[in-house]
Amino acid sequence: MSAGNDEALQAKVLTVSDGVVAGTRTDRSGEALVQRLVVAGFVVVDHSVVADGIESVSSALATHCGGFAGLVVTTGGTGFGPRDLTPEGTRAVLEREAPGLAEAMRLVNPLGRLSRGMAGTVGQALVLNTPGSTSGAVECVEAVLDVVGHALRLLAGEREH
Repeated sequence: MSAGNDEALQAKVLTVSDGVVAGTRTDRSGEALVQRLVVAGFVVVDHSVVADGIESVSSALATHCGGFAGLVVTTGGTGFGPRDLTPEGTRAVLEREAPGLAEAMRLVNPLGRLSRGMAGTVGQALVLNTPGSTSGAVECVEAVLDVVGHALRLLAGEREH
């Protein structure tokens, strides 16, 4: 699966995890997403980590999306745990939701029904929330990679033919 056109698309990965921030957990899902996106033809220009929480996630996403034309994928914080607040932090910055993408990501695995992840746009950035599990994060991105390049080109102002 390729990111598309002649020009490589850019991506950023944001791992949301108190444990990774504290140094008590390894960021396996973030690393796996970076590798998968590179294989898909994206240039990953940033991979960072932020603590769980509405404010921390919304602030990090606002920074990542500001003036950025590309894909921003989060991993972690989409479940039912008390600190799983990535969707709430994401909702605070999204300009437009993309429910079809979120639904497609949830359908790849029975456990996807437990994901509260969001998808949507901020300016010319497309934001996808994926679960914190390595396989879940990669499966979710793979479920929508075939349309991400087209979505990013539309966000950049290209007209549909």
